[in-house]
Order: sequence, then C-alpha cells, then structure tokens
Amino acid sequence: MAREFELCPGRRVGGEQPCFIIAEIGQNHQGDLAIAKRMIRMAKDCGADCAKFQKSELEYKFNKKALERPYTSKHSWGKTYGEHKHHLEFSHDQYRELKKYAEEIGIFFTASGMDEMAVEFLHELDVPFFKVGSGDTNNFPYLEKTAKKGRPMVISSGMQSMNTMHQVYQIVKPINPNFCFLQCTSAYPLQPEDVNLRVISAYQSAFPDIPIGYSGHETGIAISVAAVAMGAKVVERHVTLDKTWKGSDHQASLEPNELAELVKAIRTVEKAMGSPVKQLLPCEMACNEKLGKSVVAKVTIPEGAVLTLDMLTVKVGEPKGFPPEAIFDLVGQKVKRNIEEDETITEEAVEDHAKKVKC
Repeated sequence: MAREFELCPGRRVGGEQPCFIIAEIGQNHQGDLAIAKRMIRMAKDCGADCAKFQKSELEYKFNKKALERPYTSKHSWGKTYGEHKHHLEFSHDQYRELKKYAEEIGIFFTASGMDEMAVEFLHELDVPFFKVGSGDTNNFPYLEKTAKKGRPMVISSGMQSMNTMHQVYQIVKPINPNFCFLQCTSAYPLQPEDVNLRVISAYQSAFPDIPIGYSGHETGIAISVAAVAMGAKVVERHVTLDKTWKGSDHQASLEPNELAELVKAIRTVEKAMGSPVKQLLPCEMACNEKLGKSVVAKVTIPEGAVLTLDMLTVKVGEPKGFPPEAIFDLVGQKVKRNIEEDETITEEAVEDHAKKVKC
C-alpha cells in the first residue's frame, strides 16, 4: 500500500484516504480577478478539495525572444506572446487576495510555480503544497530547489519517460518524502487512445512508497473516474465556466455541471471499491432467501440409502436445505428417513452430516 502523507492541513492523501480532487483553474480566468473568484467558488460548490492556478514570473519563465514572438492565434490577448501572458498573469497582491478568498469560503488554494521565482513567491504566500507542472518535471535544478522548501509536492509527468521519472524520484525522495506522481499526457484536448491509464499501475509498481494520481486533459469524466478505480489518489482536471471562451485550455476543461458530476462519481467509485473479502453480505440476504438454491431429491430416496449423485439435483427449495456447493459432500452419506422426490435435503435427514462437516 502506498504511503500516505498530509498534503494540506488536516487532509492526507494516499493509502485508504479519499481521492484529493484538484480543480485546475490555470489561466481560464481570462485575466479577470472577479472571474477567478467565481471559479474558486464554483470549485468549492462542486465539491473539489482544491482550487489551483498557474503562477509565472514571466522574465524567468521565458527568454526575451519568446516574449517578443508575434502571437496571432484566435486565443491571443496581445500582439506578442509576452503581451498575451502579461494579460493573463495576476500580480502578487491579486494572488494574496485570491488565497484569502479561498480560505474564507473553505477550499484549499495553490498554484503551479512555473519557474523558480514563482516558487519563491508561492512559498512566501504559504500555499499548502507545490504543484510541479509537466514542463518542469525534467528541470532537475528546479525540482531540487522546490523540494528543499519542505512543502508537499504533486508532480505531473506529461512529456516524460519512465527513466526520467525514476531520476525525479531519486532527486526528490532523499530531500522531501512527501510527494506524489500524476500520470499525465500533455495534449489539449487529450484523445482516449493517448491517455495510457496503465501507466498508473506501472507507477504503483515502480514507486510503491508514494501515492500515484492522474492529471487529465480529456473531454468528459469517464476516464478520470476509471483512474480512481485503478487507485489514483489525486485527480486534477482543468475547469472553466464556459468552454466557448477564448483560450486554448477551455475545450479540455470541465464546466461546473461536469465537475460536480466528476466529484460525485469519484465518491461513488470509492464507496464501491469496498472490501477485498468476498462473502455473503447482509444486503444479499433477501435475494438469497428468495432465490438461493438447495440440494433436493431427484428421486424418492428410501431410509438407509447411501446417497449418490444421480439421486440429487439443485433447485430453489422450500424449506432451504444444503447449499448447492455441498452436493458432492453429500455423496456417500446415509439418510435416516424416507425422502420424497423433489423434497429438500435437510441436515436432520442425513445420518453422518454433522460428523463429516466437523472433520
């Protein structure tokens, strides 16, 4: 069983703990603080555990030429990529305001630190855990510095190989044992054939002492629910208020009704996982009483006869007698009285039953 740890104050992940559900707002807020607050409220109302954003210090995440690159996409908020990103980037004070709002309504708040300086700010902001986006998972100096902050970490694995994830584990584990990996494929929207949920099982085998989760960019909720059934202990999905809004992430995001349905479905699946012990349950007793079958006499059996298989059959009987699985045990036993054809075989009619069962 994967170890568990406290991801947020009072909220543990891993082991038998419930799945931790992250509503990834990212930059789907359109650069509007009021919309961002509405989205935090939506995440809370839908039952998510955490509302998450993406924080960049743009001059540290991009070089000058990248920021000066013309950006003519229909999703652009500026003439250059830098102008576009500046429009979508909240200030430090705005992040403080958003975190305060999340605390007031009772939902955890964090952000992906998209560069080392963003991590410094988020550490100062006192977020409960760091999210490492897929683009920084193979950024080993970043990982080392982030791990040394001592906060729990959730690390996505889009665009990475298993070899890289082993290296990530070896870097982070000695510094900070409180982290988990998320299976992720970095495509928006993600097609089912590229999801590769079996990587969850591969991670569980390769890294048995950390929780494993799933970060999805597919449409709909079925795949994310399946990830939980496979043992994902953290699920992250992008969310939006309107998929038709400008922005490349909206199409791969969940609208409020979908997020609420996802949370409900995950909690239902967790209940359904239940116990590994297979047994007759109390809830099955009514069906068993009504339709459960018994061993009955296929022919008239005289007193003193030794039972053979061709004397017996299985039917829904009244009263109940030996269950079907006992039919082979009855062969070779002597009956103490006449048993009519189609009569249920009961314990009192079989001479050595109690002795044979005891042995």
